[in-house]
Amino acid sequence: MAAGFQCKQFFIGHQHCAMKVGTDAFLLGAWVRIPASGNLLDIGCGSGILSLMLAQRSQGLQPITALDLDAGAVRQSRMNVAASPWPSAIQVLEQDILTYQPAERYSLLLCNPPYFHQAVPARDAARQLARHSDSLPWPQLLQQAAQLASDDADFALVIPDSSVSLLLQAATLAGWQLKRLCRVQPGPQKAVRRALLQLSRQPAVPEYSQLCIQQSDDQYSGDYRQLLKDFYLKF
Repeated sequence: MAAGFQCKQFFIGHQHCAMKVGTDAFLLGAWVRIPASGNLLDIGCGSGILSLMLAQRSQGLQPITALDLDAGAVRQSRMNVAASPWPSAIQVLEQDILTYQPAERYSLLLCNPPYFHQAVPARDAARQLARHSDSLPWPQLLQQAAQLASDDADFALVIPDSSVSLLLQAATLAGWQLKRLCRVQPGPQKAVRRALLQLSRQPAVPEYSQLCIQQSDDQYSGDYRQLLKDFYLKF
């Protein structure tokens, strides 16, 4: 397996991470709307891909905090951040989000969370932690995110499409409102598999959209190319 992924403005090494760089993170990092100002929080940062995408999009002008429980992921993120064009914009902490108590509040929180409910356990303990929601139940995640959020903050996630209703129920109980929802399908003849959600602390009229990654000829769609054009070398 490749040691990492070269983007247009930075390189993501992932050899020390349980979960490697994948499409989900790229989709979320490119799709989420970033506030004009305020602190940003990357929950369960892994290799640091989301933090680096946020740093590129904000030109390194907004402070970003990246958290992960896994020491290997934290080490990897720090290496990737140090080698990037924005080393001073991102602080990487080895920290449990459920016990994290910073002085500041965040204008945007985002997470590519563990979401394999009742799945076969992974053989590797670090991979188990990264893949399974037992370690980070959605109700607790959403409640803690609300505690860390500013009054007008957003919280963005990528999850299986089949779990949207379950997550939105938990989000409502934690005081989040749906702001944006994009359903993602691999190809035109394939079922929707992922959902990108942006939640808000303020009342919002939800925006709905759908993204198809590939066309019927197995080439990347124009919408997907447009979304990732600032990151993928091939686009």
